[in-house]
Amino acid sequence: MNIVVCIKQVPNTNEVKLDPVTGTLIREGVPSIINPDDKAGLEAALRLKDDQGAHVTVLSMGPPQADAALREALAMGADEAILVTDRAFGGADTLATSTTIAAAVKTLPYDLIITGRQAIDGDTAQVGPQIAEHLGIPNVSYAEEIKVEGDSITVKRQYEDRYHILKVKMPCLITALSELNQPRYMTPGGIFDAYRSKEVKTITRADIAVDDAQIGLKGSPTRVAQTFTKSLKAAGQLVNLDPQESAEYMLEKLREKFII
Repeated sequence: MNIVVCIKQVPNTNEVKLDPVTGTLIREGVPSIINPDDKAGLEAALRLKDDQGAHVTVLSMGPPQADAALREALAMGADEAILVTDRAFGGADTLATSTTIAAAVKTLPYDLIITGRQAIDGDTAQVGPQIAEHLGIPNVSYAEEIKVEGDSITVKRQYEDRYHILKVKMPCLITALSELNQPRYMTPGGIFDAYRSKEVKTITRADIAVDDAQIGLKGSPTRVAQTFTKSLKAAGQLVNLDPQESAEYMLEKLREKFII
């Protein structure tokens, strides 16, 4: 079984700050990590490798410094690492990003693709499902448990106040929650191999079959105008009234705020 795990190197949002003038993230001096949901997806792939045997390829789209995240994945036990990088990919929104990643994945053998549910620096939860759509394969999102059975995979999917149990045939794509598992640590031998004997391969614009109008800034129909921190809300007011009085109380509050 061939598993492709898509990961993203993200700033540690516990330490990130916003530029007060532009409203954008200040990334300089902030340590980078593998996105938590992606890391859980990687651990899921490595467990399938341990239990059933699989070839795990980890793939990341980003600037050259994303090499560090891929080396960490190799040190955890991934078999192969690929960096999708080119100036032509810069400025991509989720649609252009997923188009590029899907084109890169098409150059690889795969039975199962695992991505994180969403990245902590964007929180869109769009890229994984969009990759599946580009590839024309089934997608199951919000995976909390997975089990491979022959050519199918059974997924316990988190859904609001309940769970869905879904069975889907491979090839397919799954987006993982960080609750899926507890990722393993790198081993000393794994770190040595990742930096001394393993290669991070590179895929550039010249290596994928895609229209220039669909990638990078040109292929991005959306723009982030501003980022801002969530404002604090005032403490709520607790009242204990009967149904009729409650309705009258709420109506009065709505009138006070000129909502009605």
